[in-house]
Amino acid sequence: MSRLKFKIDHESQGSSARACTFHTLHGEVKTPIFMPVGTQATVKSQSAEALKTSGSRVLLANTYHLLLRPGPEVFNKFGGIHRFMNWDGPVLTDSGGFQIFSLPHSREMNEGGAHFQSYVDGKLHVLSPESSIEMQKSIRSDIMMVLDQCIPSTSEYALAKAAMDLTHRWAKRSLAARGDSPQSLFGIIQGACFNDLRRESALVLTEMPFDGFAIGGLAVGETKSQREDFTEMTAGLLPRELPRYLMGVGTPIDILEAVHRGVDMFDCILPSSLAQRGVAFTSIGKLQLRRGVYKLSEDPLDPDCECETCKNYSRAYLHHLYKSEELLGWKLMTTHNLTFYHRLMKEMREAILAERFLEFYNTRRESLIRADVENPVSSPKKRKKKPDAPMHLGDFVIADSAKGFSSIKQVSSGEIMHSITDPILEATALYAQQSRISERLVEHLENPLVIWDVGLGGAANAMAVVVAAEKLLAQGISIRPLHIISFEIDLDPLRLALMRPEKFQYLRHRAPYTLIKNKAWEHPSQKISWELIVGDFAETYPQSRRPDIIYYDPFSSKTGSPLWSHDTFAKIYDHCKGVPTELYTFSCSTAIRAGLLSAGFFVAPGIPTGNRPETTVAYSVKPQVPLLGIPWLRRWGRSRAQFPPGLSDEGQNQFGEKILGHSQFI
Repeated sequence: MSRLKFKIDHESQGSSARACTFHTLHGEVKTPIFMPVGTQATVKSQSAEALKTSGSRVLLANTYHLLLRPGPEVFNKFGGIHRFMNWDGPVLTDSGGFQIFSLPHSREMNEGGAHFQSYVDGKLHVLSPESSIEMQKSIRSDIMMVLDQCIPSTSEYALAKAAMDLTHRWAKRSLAARGDSPQSLFGIIQGACFNDLRRESALVLTEMPFDGFAIGGLAVGETKSQREDFTEMTAGLLPRELPRYLMGVGTPIDILEAVHRGVDMFDCILPSSLAQRGVAFTSIGKLQLRRGVYKLSEDPLDPDCECETCKNYSRAYLHHLYKSEELLGWKLMTTHNLTFYHRLMKEMREAILAERFLEFYNTRRESLIRADVENPVSSPKKRKKKPDAPMHLGDFVIADSAKGFSSIKQVSSGEIMHSITDPILEATALYAQQSRISERLVEHLENPLVIWDVGLGGAANAMAVVVAAEKLLAQGISIRPLHIISFEIDLDPLRLALMRPEKFQYLRHRAPYTLIKNKAWEHPSQKISWELIVGDFAETYPQSRRPDIIYYDPFSSKTGSPLWSHDTFAKIYDHCKGVPTELYTFSCSTAIRAGLLSAGFFVAPGIPTGNRPETTVAYSVKPQVPLLGIPWLRRWGRSRAQFPPGLSDEGQNQFGEKILGHSQFI
């Protein structure tokens, strides 16, 4: 007996579409229904009140993310997710299986469950069928999902069968773990793109007393036609008297096609994620509000919509918000997109009840696949080919490597930035990865992470950090505020690289263009900011925030730059004194390491890069890592670069005493 008291209100003639009603612990639900994704107990950019106004009835939250943050103790304290997020409607919780699938390098799967490392604090966790259900009980969701093993829908037969069999065993354990909880529980049909496996999965799971069934393992690699075919086949294998849920789908046209094939419930991040990129679903087609054609448009976003966005704001204003990277644009567009989705579901239900769904289906299919119907993108007129952008600017030229990448070369010195390895690859390894940026961004979320990028050059080092941070945000992972401060006296290297983005593809991003124009850039999330300080570093750094990390990458000491002098290192050390700061640089020269040590830094060898067997890492506070030891001290004693040039005998004695007396060697 289903806990949902499921009832079919009407089934369409000539279609598998159906209108149904079921009852949860927090109220009645009428299908077809779309569930906005509130992964971390929030639908991005939307309040609970805004969700209700847009027509949201059921929200989806995720067990994996809520397990890691805020954790079961918070939900137990609040009596569940409803009071915690001020939502009094039904909530469905995904089990976390898909999120584990999305972290192939951070987890291990076996019969017991999924072993993975937390992106919040680095701790190891095991998500088993039992612990997933236990967490969902703490959340007190109305509908729980069994833990399943999700794999790409295009997987080979043997892998698909093994994952399906494991899902079946986990489903049985999930039922046992649910016990007498009043929460409903859905099984998940797997089997990838194999008809016999889908049939077997449906046969096995429908023998178990679930309250509904989900069609899993789709929208993860298959074609649109495959998804529709397997949706239709699988829905036909499921009990008529229980709800059917197609997980992770999708666009409005995808939902219309699935309702036609007998599916009742849907969820997807698209209304919010596409809104973030300026895309609106409207009654006249899909619109991209970033396009310049909307700059002067006084029209509402959708003339046939009554949402707050369409009633109060013009397309021109929305266009302006996106061009200005204002978060309000994301909020307003998400409000509209959700309203559009919920209205579509309501219209489908009304059409089913009125026995005119086929007519509705045939009419709406056309409008749901249109794109910018009022302002189509016309074929560009043939123009005369523009001459290639220059390969030189000021004292700098673009140097093409035989290995297939390009770098920036200073003509006067002959120095090449990232001469041996592709600039973005070297920057990622030497700076972003060696300084553990991805790990640090998910630690101490209340404290900003400040990075000094000394020697902006072609911006590879800063872009490596921006990309790492954006990857975390794209995965729905919360990060601490990140502030990058780049110091540069000559912007010609970056200007030159931006003139030839086909040679520096890591610069195909809004950030460096905005930075060069405005001397600052901020990510729409406001979690990442990038500031450019132009001028002599020695004069400008004292006014800057104290850094946690320094990427020290000016042209090498061979150019005579004072940035590599003992005096500069001493000033940086004094500026950071008492604050744990790490300095990373490509150089491993004895003279530079000696300068860092005499300034007070603790110095350790860094990873190799290019043709250098080592690089250098310096710390303002003694770290728990292997440091340069006595063997290096002996090499320094034999070196011709033992002292900075120009020191008097007394100065050399004082310099030597600082190194020999450094606590690093005692």
